[in-house]
Amino acid sequence: MSKPTILTVDDDPMVSAAISRDLRNRYGDDYLIVRANSGAQALAVLTKLALRNQPVALIAADQRMPEMTGIEMLEQARTHAPGAKYLLLTAYADTDVAIKAINDIGLDYYLLKPWDPPEDRLFPVIDDLLDDWRQANPDHTSDVRVVGNRWSDRSHEVKTFLARNYVPYHWYDVERDREALRLTGLAEAVAGDLPLVLLPEGDTLRSPTTLDLAGALGLRTRAEQPLYDVCIVGGGPAGLAAAVYAASEGLSTVIVEREAPGGQAGQSASIENYLGFPRGLTGSDLTQRAVAQVSRFGAEMVLARPVVRFQNRGPVHAVLFEGEGEIEARALIVATGVSYRRLAAQGLEDLTGRGVYYGVSASEASQCEGDDVYIVGGANSAGQAALNLARYARRVVLLVRGSTLETTMSRYLIDKIASTPNIHVRCRTEVVGCRGEGHLEALTVCDRDSGRVEEEETSWLFVFVGASPRTDWLGPDVIRDDKGFVVTGQDLMLRDGWRLPRAPFALESSVPGVFAAGDVRLDSMKRVASAVGEGAMSVYLVHRYLAMV
Repeated sequence: MSKPTILTVDDDPMVSAAISRDLRNRYGDDYLIVRANSGAQALAVLTKLALRNQPVALIAADQRMPEMTGIEMLEQARTHAPGAKYLLLTAYADTDVAIKAINDIGLDYYLLKPWDPPEDRLFPVIDDLLDDWRQANPDHTSDVRVVGNRWSDRSHEVKTFLARNYVPYHWYDVERDREALRLTGLAEAVAGDLPLVLLPEGDTLRSPTTLDLAGALGLRTRAEQPLYDVCIVGGGPAGLAAAVYAASEGLSTVIVEREAPGGQAGQSASIENYLGFPRGLTGSDLTQRAVAQVSRFGAEMVLARPVVRFQNRGPVHAVLFEGEGEIEARALIVATGVSYRRLAAQGLEDLTGRGVYYGVSASEASQCEGDDVYIVGGANSAGQAALNLARYARRVVLLVRGSTLETTMSRYLIDKIASTPNIHVRCRTEVVGCRGEGHLEALTVCDRDSGRVEEEETSWLFVFVGASPRTDWLGPDVIRDDKGFVVTGQDLMLRDGWRLPRAPFALESSVPGVFAAGDVRLDSMKRVASAVGEGAMSVYLVHRYLAMV
């Protein structure tokens, strides 16, 4: 793959030469730096690059050009380089225009001139934009290849694991792709071997477990140390925030995650109410940035290892893995979040993973292109999924048990759903059954007021019906409510769940030194921002606890 291009556009020769020089010195080894002296010249350059299939990573344009403003040029550039990142160079007087361009043309960032010194004011911005572009535009020559059946639950698990761990892969369906048949023949694979996972280096994996797959991909599946200052179980927003603060403050830190970092938030197609991101951001983007911070500060992350048991061993706490292995730590933070509750409907369990799915990642939505899709749920996660799936599906039907969305969903999502023509909301409706041979073929839905039952043909059902915490592994010593949420702080005193002379810390469980943060905790807010805040707060409390033992 040839070098991607960074295009600078400025009618002032001195400014154009300066920014091109700075970019060439910093990025010239990996990118082709091209200059244009006007909007028209820039569009001509972009036309040539598009015809050559030459990728454009970034366009940096000055706003104040006489014949065509930077915003006007960037708006036209979208047809030539749709995936490029847009950076506007502007004066303070043009700030309002630049902010408006964020919504109008999808401007990624605006930068006030001058940018001296570039090491402080220019390069950090460019670094973030190029990191985002590279993540969205990987070099596919070394992609993993997966061969299987799209209605196989094992194939779905493998694809989900790869997508959520940001491993690029190419999917081949044995019922649709000739290449899938060729690869299956070359591997001399039988039906029980599917899905096949073909790695650029190494042996072909046959229906691998997620642990085997993680190991083959070089992901860390074992801890490096026998004892840590703090072990964090769960890699969602709360767990990642806790890891960043713990490691940055000098605590030896390990995160244990059973699937992939990000939790439910990591699967969100759009988080629009997170402070500091006026355009919103995807759960994937938030997760990648957080994981990079965790790595930068030196925390370890152990993946694909479900924790099945907790043991209190005096001054240390131990978490035991499924199969074999364990980690000991002086303090433990439980940040396992929640999983979607199972929907009780006849025949649904047999078709889970074969057209019936709990949650949906942004990367999976394209599989539904041109189809009718049904979603069960009326909260924010269901609304975000509906908007994401509506980009691909012919029709999205949102089935809601309640009489309105207003009591369960944020206003901004309700407004977006109402303005999306291929999303249909059916309130007071529930799924009571389903049928299908090998995969979902039809749903039985019931009107809760009239009792009328109808059958709807579809191959896709995505379920978002409330949350259940993952806390069975904690055992009887950690007090939980009747739904499994961890009781912490002053709530323990109300339940006679605390035995020490001192009061429990705010996020501390009934076992001293074991803290809970995020959605897994009783009476938490169930929002990304609050989970991040509790993750950070838990580390402050861990410091106080460790100073006492």
